Amino acid sequence: MTQDFGAPDRSTPPWGLGRLRSGRQDSGSRWYVVYGAAALIFAVFAVTLYDDGFLSASNLLNIGRQAAPIAVMAVGMTFALAAAEIDLSVGSVAALSSLVAAEAVGGYGFFVGAVAAVAVGAAIGLVNGLIAVKVRIPSFLVTLGMLGIVSGVARNMNNLQSLPIRNDTFSAVFGAGSAGPVSSLLIWTAVVGVVGHLALHQLRWGRHVLSVGADRAAASAVGIRVDRIRIAALVTSASAAAFAGVLLAGRLAIGRHDLGENLLLTVIAAVVIGGTNLFGGRASVAGAIMGSVVMAMLNNGLILMGLRVADQLIARGVIIILAVALSMREQRES
Repeated sequence: MTQDFGAPDRSTPPWGLGRLRSGRQDSGSRWYVVYGAAALIFAVFAVTLYDDGFLSASNLLNIGRQAAPIAVMAVGMTFALAAAEIDLSVGSVAALSSLVAAEAVGGYGFFVGAVAAVAVGAAIGLVNGLIAVKVRIPSFLVTLGMLGIVSGVARNMNNLQSLPIRNDTFSAVFGAGSAGPVSSLLIWTAVVGVVGHLALHQLRWGRHVLSVGADRAAASAVGIRVDRIRIAALVTSASAAAFAGVLLAGRLAIGRHDLGENLLLTVIAAVVIGGTNLFGGRASVAGAIMGSVVMAMLNNGLILMGLRVADQLIARGVIIILAVALSMREQRES
């Protein structure tokens, strides 16, 4: 559990823009909301889309594949939000990493390709963290600017052309393969989820992340290196986004300048409805993964219903507003 360092520091805002308050890791009521939402959405789509194959094994597997990169990015975003930061550049980082992976795989093999892509993401996260901490610019603004920079670099990298990946090992390991009936995407999602859960809830570093998110001044007063924690949280977020880009590239066997760019709103919604406080101090990796499944199921159902992309965006926006409203309510009650 997170240590209680006393009254919140009103001068220490989330993302540098508001107030930090909650120091609790989990909320029982929020778990009921997450599981209840998942069950309700599944039941509604199972009934209304029965004839459209919603319950077919192939469609359920497709939902899992859609949820995998969202879940990986959501785990990283959980650490950023837990530390009262936010990373708006995750979508563009995923796209750039897919191109880096595609470029490196051709010359150096599947392992180097994946490592190079994640290293690029970590470097971007480090830059985000250093600017936010040292220059004292809110991470909201830093990562918003980085979103544009990374997106531009990705578009210039291959002149808006996709890079094919012809390494079968890379595709099999990072997306298109399986171990028996289980997709490699699901295996990697489980690995990332377990590592993230242990890091956040079992390691001292994870407790420090939550403490910094709850109250930076109090955390600093008891000897926690707040600046390092904030930087590390943003590095974690960008690294996870880069690995999600690797998984997307492996599944589709291409690197593309816009691969994953449209996942930002989905990732934020998944993390918040999963129990992570948008303003720091409370987080759940397991909830973020469950939230990712909810979002993937929602997207899949809306597509089967024949709704346009614009309508899907509206639905995701409504979910984010409701999730933030619930988070704000719990923050006021705490």
